[in-house]
Amino acid sequence: MIALRALRLAMLAAGTAGGLSGAAWGLLNGQSRYARRVIGPPANMPLRADGIHLPEGVGPVPRSELPEGTQPLDLAVLGDSAAAGLGVNFPDELLGVLIARGLAAELDRPVSLRTHAIVGTTSQELHAQVDALLPLPPQLALVIIGANDVTSRLSVATCAEMLGAEVRRLAEAGVAVVVGTCPDLGSIRPIPQPLRSVASSWSLALGRAQRREVEANGGHAVPLADLLSPEFLARPAEFFSPDRFHPSAAGYQAAAEILLPAVCAALGEWTGGPLPTAPTRSAAAEARRPTSRIVARLNRRLRSRADVES
Repeated sequence: MIALRALRLAMLAAGTAGGLSGAAWGLLNGQSRYARRVIGPPANMPLRADGIHLPEGVGPVPRSELPEGTQPLDLAVLGDSAAAGLGVNFPDELLGVLIARGLAAELDRPVSLRTHAIVGTTSQELHAQVDALLPLPPQLALVIIGANDVTSRLSVATCAEMLGAEVRRLAEAGVAVVVGTCPDLGSIRPIPQPLRSVASSWSLALGRAQRREVEANGGHAVPLADLLSPEFLARPAEFFSPDRFHPSAAGYQAAAEILLPAVCAALGEWTGGPLPTAPTRSAAAEARRPTSRIVARLNRRLRSRADVES
């Protein structure tokens, strides 16, 4: 997901929009350093379980074990550490494996999983993953991207446009594309307030922009922040891994349950009835004050304190 050392870039964007005072900037910068210490670097690299997964929930298995003439559906997973499944302890808990096996059970057909996702990937770097994929295009691509874009020094609109361009490249190659948009960084408890609200506002804005670009370029968008943030906010001990930053097995399972119907629908294979219209903004997000109000209140408080001390 996001590199905490670069949350200061989100603060810079908030300061440009909301007028952070020097004192407020210092407070947020100090909170960023604290969050970096608490979370620390990832303890391990993501596990891998690429290969053929069967409807019975078994895999990966050698192609030689398939009945003669059986052709697996080809699924590729692209994006960042969330797409790669960082934070789980067993291959069976990886997001790609959960989607591959769920899809295999739904279609009653083997699914061949290949993971191109790389920890730390931004929308700008997604181009290289698509390049690696296109010589042998899959039938379906699942993309989860966005949380690291706070490190890229690019605007929300630019990051979303880059994602849209890669979705278009995949769609033009005949690939069905499903994108899980940027998660709500405000659900990460080790990020203290008001920095958490700054990160939340930024990530929610990116998620909305990503959704517009994905749908405009032939993909199917699943707004993860809108659909998952209430669960992650209400049950952080269960839904986050021990680093309190990446999802746990339960967190990835919740994401897979939301993504699977969209993945099936993108293939024209969903038989579970009409999919509900995804919200444009979650109740949890609506309950938060906009960042501009937080910044303004913070500035007023710090100015008052400075006046008293002087």
